[in-house]
Amino acid sequence: MKGTLAQVRTYERSVQLLMVNQFTINLGFYMLMPYLATHLAGPLGLAGWTVGLILGVRNFSQQGMFLIGGTLADRLGYKPMIITGLALRIAGFATLGLVDSVPALIAASAATGLAGALFNPATRAYLAADAGERRVEAFALFNVFYQAGILLGPLVGMVLTGVDFRVTCLVAAGIFAVLSIVQIRALPARRGNDAAERAGGPREGVLVQWRGILRNRPFLLFSVAMIGSYVMTFQVYMALPLEVRRVGGEGGFGTAAVAVLFAVSGLSTILFQTRVTAWCKARLEPGRALAWGLLAMGAAFLPLLAATALPVPESQLGTRLLAAVPPVLAALLLAVGTMIAYPFEMDTIVRLCGDRLVATHYGLYNTVCGVGIAVGNLLTGAALDAARSAGMSALPWLALFVLGLGCTAALYGLDRTGRLAPSARTPRAEPVPA
Repeated sequence: MKGTLAQVRTYERSVQLLMVNQFTINLGFYMLMPYLATHLAGPLGLAGWTVGLILGVRNFSQQGMFLIGGTLADRLGYKPMIITGLALRIAGFATLGLVDSVPALIAASAATGLAGALFNPATRAYLAADAGERRVEAFALFNVFYQAGILLGPLVGMVLTGVDFRVTCLVAAGIFAVLSIVQIRALPARRGNDAAERAGGPREGVLVQWRGILRNRPFLLFSVAMIGSYVMTFQVYMALPLEVRRVGGEGGFGTAAVAVLFAVSGLSTILFQTRVTAWCKARLEPGRALAWGLLAMGAAFLPLLAATALPVPESQLGTRLLAAVPPVLAALLLAVGTMIAYPFEMDTIVRLCGDRLVATHYGLYNTVCGVGIAVGNLLTGAALDAARSAGMSALPWLALFVLGLGCTAALYGLDRTGRLAPSARTPRAEPVPA
């Protein structure tokens, strides 16, 4: 970890701030969101469909507005969108803890989702601009801070929620408030590259820009090919915990085993991300690294597939090992695949857009992958239900493994046909007066 921090210090202050920014965002988000459903269904006594509606509004408002958030970041600057997103999170989180009416809860949930749609594309585009030729390494470090926030957030939230969920909401809002003040004071203003503007030409309209992006066939093909990676990695939160509880049962063991899944995923990234990225960059072209990352994600489901062929042990120890070991191995391999692919994935988006309208491209990319995750999780859930009803426990793991192979083949094909080749870069973004 010391080496990671030393590497962070070699970047500009803006890049360092963006990494701390992402850690803090995830810390505040994950200390609250895992416990929101319990709060809504328990103390507030809301019906299950209402809980689902409130949570679904947050996801829809984020995924559906990514393109808008990215477009605004490219037109107005990255810093204003980051600050606006943080302010919305403050309002949304505080409201979730202070109100109990359904309309207010829906509005607060929508605000938290819109916040992510505003600052996520802006943050990544800003990081890409200021990291320059060291983008791949910067995104590797970014992922370390990202995962550290996910790992620590639920632990802090568990302690605070043990006192009162409202305390959790207000502390999370306070964290975002402090972060906003730091960003306002210390984060330099930055605009993205726009060749027409920099050349003194007229500014393109939004619809013209969007049509241009939709004509960028390599970018669209890459976005679709990467959907499977997000579907597979999301199973750490969906299919793997369900499998632990299916085999090992509910209760303390199931809770502990699921916690181990998250810990393995987060800690492995924190400890090894920068080493994995350095090894891959020294030996693999970006397209090849992406293909290997997707293959590792697909292979993550082989331990679960193999476990379905084993008889259920008669001893409690054997049952617990069967319930825990294959999912933990799967979580570890998914983390390895993400470590390999993520930095090159973020860098490839910048190269495919020619380093122009980067935030808009990130926004559309997030929307495409978000829709893919929703559809993929629906199909995965159907496969899990079919496996239980038909006694075909191997079905979901086989389907996810095949998905990994298909995505690997798609990335390999895009790389071999030159569609992932670097585009000409425009000059690096320069600071503008705050």
